[in-house]
Amino acid sequence: MPDDEQHPRPRSRLPFARHRTGATAVLAQARRIGEDLADGLTGPGVAAAARGVRSLLGADAVGLSDLSGRPTWAGPVPPGTRWIALVDEVLHSETRAGRPPLVVLPLHVHDELAGVLVVAGAVAAVAVREVTDWVVAALERARLEASAEYAAQAELRALRAEISPHFVYNALTVIASLVLSDPDRSRELMLDFADYNRYSLARHGEYTTVAEEFHAIETYLALQRAVLGDRLRVQVRVAPEVLAVAIPYLVLQPLVENAVRHGVEPRPAGGTVQVRGEAEGSDCVITVDDDGVGMPPAHAEAILAGRGPAGSVGLANVDRRLRNVYGAWYGLVVETERDAGTRVVVRMPMFAPGVVP
Repeated sequence: MPDDEQHPRPRSRLPFARHRTGATAVLAQARRIGEDLADGLTGPGVAAAARGVRSLLGADAVGLSDLSGRPTWAGPVPPGTRWIALVDEVLHSETRAGRPPLVVLPLHVHDELAGVLVVAGAVAAVAVREVTDWVVAALERARLEASAEYAAQAELRALRAEISPHFVYNALTVIASLVLSDPDRSRELMLDFADYNRYSLARHGEYTTVAEEFHAIETYLALQRAVLGDRLRVQVRVAPEVLAVAIPYLVLQPLVENAVRHGVEPRPAGGTVQVRGEAEGSDCVITVDDDGVGMPPAHAEAILAGRGPAGSVGLANVDRRLRNVYGAWYGLVVETERDAGTRVVVRMPMFAPGVVP
């Protein structure tokens, strides 16, 4: 038996890889098509994706269209109106129409019709099917990423919505009361209040730095000290080496707000809030401590699971966002007991791919 029959060479899955530039180049081009379709069939990369598909197939022309039925073409548009009728047929039947040299295939994304792929030219059916699968996979990935981004934005909107109206009212009341008796102090607090709102409500973007989050914390605590007076004592310490660490936006401020509202404020004598940030090996660790009323551990567990009362400002939200960004190993650790205060620990890597302010 010939050696080739005893040990047959592995055949490429890609029916067109052998007569073009090789499997590696084909896969690289397929990845580029996926990147071009990151914004779907209506995004700015759809023309480049159509060119990539045409190149892969060696087709005379390729069109990619959403449900509008108006393809973006790479190559000369097929003459006549036959392609228009085929596109309309596919959009209404969700099944393939035509045959080489002109074929239109449906693009189903998560079992829903998202658009069509038009191929003009004598191209092998198996190659067209495989490229169609790539395009569908790219569109499904794009939709999932868009959904994740939308969810992340919704999380931030929910977190902003939980900023305490009670705190805002009290801060403005204190500022107003100082306008005549201590105008300099009133002006200082008003600037702090403006900074607080600018950061908490008006900022856009997914990531910030530890330095900016700590600045927001200090602004918030300055306003709360004006409201609570001697009942609130504050200690804030952050090591210089972690100031530039990128961190999801609006992660630390809700933890400090919880320490004040649910830890210190309910105690007639008040209490102390301590915030520390430091490096531990390759991790940045930030701790928020209060010596307030604390809570049963089961209550803290329920809050982190999203089953807490409406007033538990964003702990579950923050924990979920940290785990989504860094993985299940990270997130919040809460140590608490009734009448023994609460400690919340945030651990994150000093550097993480894609986490850039």
